[in-house]
Amino acid sequence: MAGPELLLDSSIRFWVVLPIVFITFFVGVIRHYITQLLHSDKKVELEQVSDSQVLIRSRTLRENGKYIPRQSFIMRKHYFNDSDTGFFKKTKRKVIPKNPMTDPSMLTEMMKGNLTNVLPMILIGGWINWAFSGFVTTKVPFPLTLRFKPMLQRGIELPTLDASWVSSASWYFLNVFGLRSMYSLILGQDNAADQSRIMQEQMTGAAMAMPPDPNKAFKAEWEALQIVDHQWALENVEEELMAKDLNFDGFFSAELSSSSIF
Repeated sequence: MAGPELLLDSSIRFWVVLPIVFITFFVGVIRHYITQLLHSDKKVELEQVSDSQVLIRSRTLRENGKYIPRQSFIMRKHYFNDSDTGFFKKTKRKVIPKNPMTDPSMLTEMMKGNLTNVLPMILIGGWINWAFSGFVTTKVPFPLTLRFKPMLQRGIELPTLDASWVSSASWYFLNVFGLRSMYSLILGQDNAADQSRIMQEQMTGAAMAMPPDPNKAFKAEWEALQIVDHQWALENVEEELMAKDLNFDGFFSAELSSSSIF
Protein backbone atom coordinates (compact mmCIF):
# COMPACT_ATOMS: atom_id res chain seq x y z
CA MET A 1 0.00 0.00 0.00
CA ALA A 2 1.38 3.41 -0.99
CA GLY A 3 2.12 5.96 1.69
CA PRO A 4 0.26 9.25 2.10
CA GLU A 5 0.75 11.83 -0.64
CA LEU A 6 3.02 14.75 0.24
CA LEU A 7 1.10 18.05 0.42
CA LEU A 8 3.04 21.22 -0.36
CA ASP A 9 2.32 24.62 1.07
CA SER A 10 0.82 26.93 -1.56
CA SER A 11 3.26 29.68 -0.52
CA ILE A 12 6.12 27.63 -2.00
CA ARG A 13 4.70 28.37 -5.44
CA PHE A 14 4.97 32.15 -4.96
CA TRP A 15 8.12 32.34 -2.82
CA VAL A 16 10.27 29.56 -4.29
CA VAL A 17 9.05 28.16 -7.63
CA LEU A 18 8.19 31.39 -9.46
CA PRO A 19 11.17 33.41 -8.13
CA ILE A 20 13.59 30.74 -9.36
CA VAL A 21 11.91 30.78 -12.79
CA PHE A 22 12.03 34.59 -13.03
CA ILE A 23 15.62 34.81 -11.77
CA THR A 24 16.81 32.16 -14.23
CA PHE A 25 14.97 33.77 -17.13
CA PHE A 26 16.14 37.34 -16.51
CA VAL A 27 19.72 36.22 -15.87
CA GLY A 28 19.62 34.54 -19.28
CA VAL A 29 18.29 37.72 -20.91
CA ILE A 30 20.99 39.84 -19.24
CA ARG A 31 23.62 37.29 -20.33
CA HIS A 32 22.36 37.58 -23.89
CA TYR A 33 22.75 41.36 -24.04
CA ILE A 34 26.12 41.33 -22.28
CA THR A 35 27.33 38.78 -24.80
CA GLN A 36 26.10 41.03 -27.61
CA LEU A 37 28.05 43.95 -26.14
CA LEU A 38 31.24 41.90 -25.79
CA HIS A 39 30.87 40.25 -29.18
CA SER A 40 33.63 40.90 -31.67
CA ASP A 41 33.50 39.98 -35.34
CA LYS A 42 35.82 37.18 -36.32
CA LYS A 43 38.23 37.71 -39.15
CA VAL A 44 37.35 35.73 -42.24
CA GLU A 45 40.00 35.40 -44.92
CA LEU A 46 39.04 35.77 -48.56
CA GLU A 47 40.65 32.44 -49.39
CA GLN A 48 38.42 30.59 -46.89
CA VAL A 49 35.29 32.19 -48.34
CA SER A 50 36.39 31.31 -51.87
CA ASP A 51 37.07 27.67 -50.93
CA SER A 52 33.71 27.30 -49.21
CA GLN A 53 31.90 28.74 -52.22
CA VAL A 54 33.71 26.34 -54.55
CA LEU A 55 32.65 23.39 -52.40
CA ILE A 56 29.05 24.62 -52.41
CA ARG A 57 29.12 24.94 -56.21
CA SER A 58 30.47 21.42 -56.59
CA ARG A 59 27.85 20.03 -54.21
CA THR A 60 25.12 21.85 -56.11
CA LEU A 61 26.41 20.37 -59.36
CA ARG A 62 26.28 16.86 -57.90
CA GLU A 63 22.75 17.29 -56.59
CA ASN A 64 21.15 19.30 -59.41
CA GLY A 65 23.32 18.48 -62.42
CA LYS A 66 20.53 16.35 -63.88
CA TYR A 67 18.56 19.51 -64.69
CA ILE A 68 21.19 20.98 -67.06
CA PRO A 69 22.25 19.57 -70.46
CA ARG A 70 24.93 16.92 -70.57
CA GLN A 71 27.46 19.22 -72.25
CA SER A 72 27.04 21.84 -69.54
CA PHE A 73 27.44 19.20 -66.82
CA ILE A 74 30.62 17.82 -68.42
CA MET A 75 32.11 21.33 -68.75
CA ARG A 76 31.52 22.07 -65.08
CA LYS A 77 32.79 18.66 -64.00
CA HIS A 78 35.89 19.15 -66.14
CA TYR A 79 36.58 22.48 -64.41
CA PHE A 80 36.50 20.82 -61.00
CA ASN A 81 37.86 17.31 -61.64
CA ASP A 82 40.18 17.39 -64.62
CA SER A 83 43.33 15.41 -63.83
CA ASP A 84 45.64 18.21 -65.07
CA THR A 85 43.84 21.53 -64.78
CA GLY A 86 40.95 20.68 -62.43
CA PHE A 87 40.44 22.99 -59.48
CA PHE A 88 40.42 20.18 -56.92
CA LYS A 89 43.61 18.71 -58.40
CA LYS A 90 45.78 21.78 -58.89
CA THR A 91 44.74 23.75 -55.82
CA LYS A 92 46.84 23.09 -52.74
CA ARG A 93 46.30 25.16 -49.63
CA LYS A 94 48.86 25.69 -46.92
CA VAL A 95 47.31 24.85 -43.57
CA ILE A 96 48.79 26.52 -40.52
CA PRO A 97 47.17 25.21 -37.32
CA LYS A 98 46.49 27.85 -34.71
CA ASN A 99 47.54 27.32 -31.14
CA PRO A 100 44.88 28.74 -28.79
CA MET A 101 47.48 29.23 -26.05
CA THR A 102 49.56 31.61 -28.16
CA ASP A 103 46.74 33.38 -30.01
CA PRO A 104 45.62 36.40 -27.93
CA SER A 105 42.31 36.69 -29.77
CA MET A 106 41.35 33.12 -28.94
CA LEU A 107 42.37 33.60 -25.31
CA THR A 108 40.20 36.73 -25.16
CA GLU A 109 37.23 34.85 -26.56
CA MET A 110 37.70 32.09 -23.98
CA MET A 111 37.79 34.65 -21.17
CA LYS A 112 34.64 36.32 -22.48
CA GLY A 113 32.88 32.95 -22.61
CA ASN A 114 33.85 32.14 -19.03
CA LEU A 115 32.82 35.61 -17.87
CA THR A 116 29.37 35.56 -19.47
CA ASN A 117 28.47 31.87 -19.16
CA VAL A 118 30.33 29.91 -16.51
CA LEU A 119 30.71 32.55 -13.81
CA PRO A 120 27.03 33.67 -13.68
CA MET A 121 25.87 30.06 -13.62
CA ILE A 122 28.13 29.26 -10.65
CA LEU A 123 27.22 32.42 -8.72
CA ILE A 124 23.46 32.31 -9.31
CA GLY A 125 23.35 28.54 -8.74
CA GLY A 126 25.25 28.86 -5.47
CA TRP A 127 23.07 31.74 -4.27
CA ILE A 128 19.84 29.88 -5.13
CA ASN A 129 21.14 26.76 -3.41
CA TRP A 130 21.85 28.85 -0.31
CA ALA A 131 18.68 30.98 -0.32
CA PHE A 132 16.18 28.24 -1.25
CA SER A 133 17.90 25.18 0.19
CA GLY A 134 15.76 22.39 1.61
CA PHE A 135 12.57 23.16 -0.32
CA VAL A 136 10.57 20.61 -2.29
CA THR A 137 9.16 22.65 -5.15
CA THR A 138 7.19 20.45 -7.53
CA LYS A 139 6.59 16.93 -8.78
CA VAL A 140 6.97 15.51 -12.26
CA PRO A 141 3.70 14.06 -13.61
CA PHE A 142 5.07 10.54 -14.11
CA PRO A 143 6.79 7.97 -11.88
CA LEU A 144 10.59 7.73 -11.84
CA THR A 145 13.08 5.21 -10.55
CA LEU A 146 15.49 5.79 -7.68
CA ARG A 147 18.30 6.53 -10.13
CA PHE A 148 16.77 9.98 -10.69
CA LYS A 149 16.91 11.00 -7.02
CA PRO A 150 20.47 12.45 -7.11
CA MET A 151 19.53 14.50 -10.18
CA LEU A 152 16.11 15.80 -9.08
CA GLN A 153 16.59 16.05 -5.32
CA ARG A 154 19.89 17.89 -4.86
CA GLY A 155 20.13 19.28 -1.34
CA ILE A 156 17.49 16.97 0.11
CA GLU A 157 18.61 13.76 1.81
CA LEU A 158 15.34 11.88 2.32
CA PRO A 159 15.62 8.21 1.33
CA THR A 160 11.87 7.66 1.72
CA LEU A 161 10.87 10.57 -0.55
CA ASP A 162 9.49 9.57 -3.94
CA ALA A 163 11.89 10.18 -6.82
CA SER A 164 9.28 12.23 -8.70
CA TRP A 165 9.64 15.19 -6.33
CA VAL A 166 12.01 18.01 -7.36
CA SER A 167 14.11 20.09 -4.98
CA SER A 168 14.77 23.81 -5.34
CA ALA A 169 18.39 23.36 -6.51
CA SER A 170 17.35 20.81 -9.14
CA TRP A 171 14.46 23.07 -10.18
CA TYR A 172 17.00 25.81 -10.96
CA PHE A 173 19.05 23.52 -13.22
CA LEU A 174 15.89 22.30 -14.94
CA ASN A 175 15.04 25.92 -15.71
CA VAL A 176 18.56 26.64 -16.95
CA PHE A 177 18.24 23.94 -19.60
CA GLY A 178 14.47 24.10 -20.08
CA LEU A 179 13.84 27.74 -21.02
CA ARG A 180 15.20 27.33 -24.55
CA SER A 181 11.80 27.82 -26.18
CA MET A 182 11.15 31.01 -24.21
CA TYR A 183 14.53 32.43 -25.15
CA SER A 184 13.99 31.54 -28.81
CA LEU A 185 10.53 33.14 -28.77
CA ILE A 186 11.66 36.41 -27.17
CA LEU A 187 15.30 36.77 -28.24
CA GLY A 188 15.27 34.82 -31.50
CA GLN A 189 16.82 31.54 -32.53
CA ASP A 190 20.47 32.65 -32.45
CA ASN A 191 20.58 33.93 -28.89
CA ALA A 192 23.28 33.84 -26.23
CA ALA A 193 20.92 32.94 -23.37
CA ASP A 194 20.49 29.29 -24.33
CA GLN A 195 22.80 27.62 -21.83
CA SER A 196 22.47 24.14 -23.35
CA ARG A 197 23.60 25.37 -26.76
CA ILE A 198 26.49 27.28 -25.19
CA MET A 199 27.66 24.20 -23.28
CA GLN A 200 27.45 22.12 -26.44
CA GLU A 201 29.60 24.65 -28.28
CA GLN A 202 32.12 24.63 -25.43
CA MET A 203 32.30 20.83 -25.52
CA THR A 204 33.10 20.91 -29.23
CA GLY A 205 35.32 23.97 -28.93
CA ALA A 206 38.53 21.96 -28.97
CA ALA A 207 37.63 20.37 -32.27
CA MET A 208 36.45 23.66 -33.77
CA ALA A 209 39.57 25.52 -32.65
CA MET A 210 41.63 23.70 -35.27
CA PRO A 211 40.73 24.96 -38.77
CA PRO A 212 39.56 22.26 -41.18
CA ASP A 213 42.01 21.12 -43.80
CA PRO A 214 40.75 22.41 -47.19
CA ASN A 215 42.95 19.90 -49.02
CA LYS A 216 41.07 17.01 -47.42
CA ALA A 217 37.76 18.68 -48.23
CA PHE A 218 38.83 19.12 -51.87
CA LYS A 219 39.85 15.48 -52.09
CA ALA A 220 36.57 14.26 -50.63
CA GLU A 221 34.55 16.48 -52.96
CA TRP A 222 36.62 15.34 -55.95
CA GLU A 223 35.88 11.71 -55.13
CA ALA A 224 32.17 12.43 -54.66
CA LEU A 225 31.91 14.33 -57.95
CA GLN A 226 34.01 11.80 -59.86
CA ILE A 227 31.48 9.00 -59.42
CA VAL A 228 28.49 11.15 -60.44
CA ASP A 229 27.12 10.35 -63.88
CA HIS A 230 24.82 12.70 -65.73
CA GLN A 231 21.23 11.49 -65.95
CA TRP A 232 19.19 14.01 -67.96
CA ALA A 233 16.01 14.50 -65.92
CA LEU A 234 14.27 16.62 -68.59
CA GLU A 235 14.61 14.17 -71.47
CA ASN A 236 11.51 14.12 -73.73
CA VAL A 237 9.86 16.69 -71.48
CA GLU A 238 8.35 18.48 -74.52
CA GLU A 239 6.69 15.31 -75.78
CA GLU A 240 5.35 14.46 -72.32
CA LEU A 241 3.98 17.96 -71.90
CA MET A 242 2.27 17.98 -75.29
CA ALA A 243 0.88 14.49 -74.72
CA LYS A 244 -0.94 15.54 -71.58
CA ASP A 245 -4.53 16.67 -71.71
CA LEU A 246 -4.17 20.23 -70.52
CA ASN A 247 -7.31 21.68 -68.98
CA PHE A 248 -7.47 25.47 -69.16
CA ASP A 249 -11.16 25.79 -68.28
CA GLY A 250 -11.65 28.85 -66.13
CA PHE A 251 -7.98 29.82 -66.27
CA PHE A 252 -8.36 32.78 -68.63
CA SER A 253 -11.64 33.94 -67.06
CA ALA A 254 -10.01 34.02 -63.61
CA GLU A 255 -7.08 35.95 -65.04
CA LEU A 256 -9.40 38.49 -66.68
CA SER A 257 -11.41 38.95 -63.49
CA SER A 258 -8.25 39.58 -61.44
CA SER A 259 -6.98 42.13 -64.00
CA SER A 260 -10.34 43.94 -64.04
CA ILE A 261 -10.11 44.48 -60.27
CA PHE A 262 -6.88 46.50 -60.69
